[in-house]
Amino acid sequence: MREEVSMTETETADMNPHFVLVHGVSGGAWCWYKIRCLMENSSYKVSCIDLKGAGIDQSDANSILSFDDYNKPLMDFMSALPDTEQVILVGHSAGGLSVTQATHKFAKKIRLAVYVAATMLKLGFLTDQDVKDGVPDLSQFGDVYELGYGLGPEQPPTSVIVKKEFQRKIIYQMSPQEDSTLATMLLRPGPILALQRARFMEEPEFLDDVPRIYIKTIHDNVVKPDQQDAMIKRWPPSQVHVLDSDHSPFFSAPFLLFGLLVKVATSAGYN
Repeated sequence: MREEVSMTETETADMNPHFVLVHGVSGGAWCWYKIRCLMENSSYKVSCIDLKGAGIDQSDANSILSFDDYNKPLMDFMSALPDTEQVILVGHSAGGLSVTQATHKFAKKIRLAVYVAATMLKLGFLTDQDVKDGVPDLSQFGDVYELGYGLGPEQPPTSVIVKKEFQRKIIYQMSPQEDSTLATMLLRPGPILALQRARFMEEPEFLDDVPRIYIKTIHDNVVKPDQQDAMIKRWPPSQVHVLDSDHSPFFSAPFLLFGLLVKVATSAGYN
């Protein structure tokens, strides 16, 4: 006689990871379309977040003046998760700041935090060293930014986007032409003032209980390899992996990135 085995929802969830993917400045949930397709075809659960003013969110970046406001869609998503569910939180580029803030508040709901070519600063931009390590320096490429001044021309800029003529050269130089073309159609100004105000003053008890993985991108023109190395050294993750890609491996190396995400999920105890 065959023995029937029933599983609780928690046990079932433990077998199948839920990936939550967070974009960087100017991007949106659309950035992850290749990774989402690969994950769903492999029966993984995946959620792609549009932060405020990004993707299909209609907010104007020049009106977003605090990091809490910008990151609210992710924090609301995490808050709504059942207390019994844990996710694998993946942040790209400045999306690393969003991941870190979520880890500060929802550590018990995060099985693993993954930083892909991402800003990984324990307390955000508190010091000059944080800025040096975590803020892209694109000065070598010339006058690349288009700035918005929502508070007036005498005030600091409130939004930023890389000019179209520089986007492929800087962000997508190893990516397929059709993906960089798609990006030029969909990128939106990001709320630079809000991002500069990303500071996480309190270090909660469970912050370092969340394992962190860093995925380096060795041909990155945005968060350069030496910046990635500096952040890794200052707040060492449990694992470091390396991709032979530009700043956007979800376009330039989607199969390798997908394989790494599945690998780190397995290392976190998923089947």
